[in-house]
Formats: sequence, C-alpha cells, structure tokens
Amino acid sequence: MARIYEYQGKEILKKVGIRVPTGKHAATPEEAKKIAQEIGRPVVIKAQIWATGRFKAGGIKFADTPQEAEKVSRELIGSTVKGLPVEKVLVEERLDIEREFYAGVIISNSHRIKGPVLIFSVEGGVGVEEVAARSPEKVATFNVDYLKGVGLEEVNQLLSKVSFHGGLSPELCAEISEIICNLYRTFKEYDARAAEINPLALTKDKKIYAADCRFTIDDNSVYRHPEFEIKVPRDMERPPTELEKRAWKIEEGDYRGTGYFSQMVPKIEGSGWLGFHGIGGGGAMLGASAFVARGFKIANYADTSGDPPASKIYNVIRCILEQSVDGYILMGACLANQEQWHHAHALVKVFKEEAKKRPGFPVIILIGGNKEKETHEIIREGFKNLPLRWELYGREHIYNTDFIANRVEALVKEYQKEKKES
Repeated sequence: MARIYEYQGKEILKKVGIRVPTGKHAATPEEAKKIAQEIGRPVVIKAQIWATGRFKAGGIKFADTPQEAEKVSRELIGSTVKGLPVEKVLVEERLDIEREFYAGVIISNSHRIKGPVLIFSVEGGVGVEEVAARSPEKVATFNVDYLKGVGLEEVNQLLSKVSFHGGLSPELCAEISEIICNLYRTFKEYDARAAEINPLALTKDKKIYAADCRFTIDDNSVYRHPEFEIKVPRDMERPPTELEKRAWKIEEGDYRGTGYFSQMVPKIEGSGWLGFHGIGGGGAMLGASAFVARGFKIANYADTSGDPPASKIYNVIRCILEQSVDGYILMGACLANQEQWHHAHALVKVFKEEAKKRPGFPVIILIGGNKEKETHEIIREGFKNLPLRWELYGREHIYNTDFIANRVEALVKEYQKEKKES
C-alpha cells in the first residue's frame, strides 16, 4: 500500500465536498509565513510524514502570528519526527473543537469479509482500535457489498449502532452520513486500501471538518494517480531511499515474477548487518527471526518469488550487495514450484563479479524445489574457485532454520575476525 500525505488527502476530500480547514502545504519557512498571513488567524503547523502520533512526537505545533508560523516551520522543516525526515509542513487554520469523531473505510482481509468495511466511532482523536478495546459500544462497523456500494441506507445502519451511545442528534447524524458517503466515494475513486478521517471534528460553531486524514492507495493502482507523484508504491512510513528508488525500477520495468526490495533502515551503521534475500514470505521470515536472535541485524528484505527471470533476480541481488553488509543470505525456505535454476544463474553471475572485491565474504544459500538438483549443480560449478565463504543447502534443511542461523553465525564471525586482522 502506498501512502499519501495529509495535505494530499485533504485535497481529494475537499473535491467531494467534505469540509477541511483552510490551509496549504509549505516547503520553506517563508512559504509558511505567507500562508499564515493569507489565513489571517491562529494556525496549526503539521509535519508532513507518513506516521500517526505526530502531536506527542512534537510534529504538530501552534502559532498565533505569521512570524511564529515562520519560526515553528523553521524548526520542523529539515528535522526528523518519529525518525522520519520532514520536508514539508501543512499550515492551516486552528479549529475551535467541541467534539471529535472517527470515520473510516478499510479493506478487511478476513476470510469472512474480504472487502471494504465502514467504521465509525463517537470518540475520535485516538486510535480506533484503542477505543474499541476500551469502549466497544462507541464503535460501529458495516461490511460493504462492493457491487451495491454505499448510500444513505447503509450509513444510517452504521450510525444507528452508536447514535444512542454517542448522543447524536438527527441533524448531526444526517451531516455525518453525507460525509461518510463521500468518504466512501473517495475510497473507491482513488483505489484506496484505507481512507480515514481522525478526528472528524465538530467545532463550537457547529461545523464539521476533516481535521486530519490518512489514505493508503493500492500499490497496483498507483499508475492511475500520477498526481500524487508516488515514486515507490510501497507501504512505507518514510520517503524511499535512493537505493529503493533504483530497486523499484527493476519491478516497474519487468512484471515477470516478484522483484521486491526494501531497506530496513535508511542508513547502515556499525557491523553485524546481513543482506537478506527470501523466496516467499513465511519461511524466510522464520529464518530472519533466528538471525536476529543471534544478534544480527537485517539490512533489507528482498523477495524473488513467482518465477522471475535470472536477469531480474540478478538486479535484486546487486541491490542487496550495495549495502554495507557482513554476509548474504538466500533463505529459500520453501519447496518452490518455480524453476529455481534462474536463481542459480543469477547468483553465479553476481558473485563471479563480486568475489574478488570482498574476499572471504559469507554467502549462505538455502534453496529447494523445482529443478533443485540442477540448481545446486549450477551453483557448485559456478562457485567452485571463488574466494568466498559459501555454503549451499537444499530441501533437507528447509525447516531447520536454527541450523542455517548457526552456520551464518560461524561464517560471519570468521569473516569479521579476518577483516579486523587485515
């Protein structure tokens, strides 16, 4: 799921008639000051990052004058909030809030639902999961029939479950119903996986605003929305690194199989980092857990399942090795039905190019499944005279992640010791 910023979400809410606070985004303190002058009253300055909990983290501040807005924006722009870089701020009018609600549409992956769910809470401003756990009577849900859609009838059924507990008047229910209908409209038109307004704020002059919002767009639909300028359609809480941008080009230009790559941290510092390459998810992640238990750090997650060609696998491995890692692990902890010799050809080509640059480098390969025998023969022949610490395992070790982790630990310690001595 690809995220968009709050200011982008508010722009699309405004288009469908949902009231949002007056404001604009700014990339410089001077722009923030000008926007505050145009608004002409106290403002709130919000760091634009893909994370919740910004207020407690110091990412939301207030200003009474344009000069204060400039000062606060100067503090925020270029800083980090919750470990994320702040490149823009949203400057908007400060609301005089009387009450807060939550309204959202999310895709449920439950086998019983597998579709959109409307959610409304008479208590907003905090996580809806927290409210549901503490006061379940305050939260209502409605499973949407996607072919039928959402109209006032469906929303009224939703609100009827909480109107008594929330003390909602008929007039307020009617206005909220229209907002939820329009929120579902944006959810559908923008191919969202989640569209949330939190808080949906009732001000003291009895107007309702989307005071904050959060949208995630389905990865496969990003090309339909170039206006969001999403460079890497992944569910990330931070902007993509330069390496992730380059890695995305592998996937973007070749849809044969999967070529996923994501860094766990934007910058690697210190030793003990492993370049991690999985084939499929579950078994590979069990391996990662075993490595972490031994004190290693996972530099990235990469996946080349779905029978990609050798050229695509090769490019993903090259991305892994561009990081400062103390070892490379291919954790094919599954009996894959893809033709595994594509991985063999990619591995041989990469490490024939890399081996002389990093003598003694640990390479641990676990790979099984279709063409396993041929795959192992290609790897053994290709790696025969390479100056690497390499070991190769097949299907007999697929469920023995502790054994693989022990071998990784042994080879990496040897490599680190050799580097120190040299």
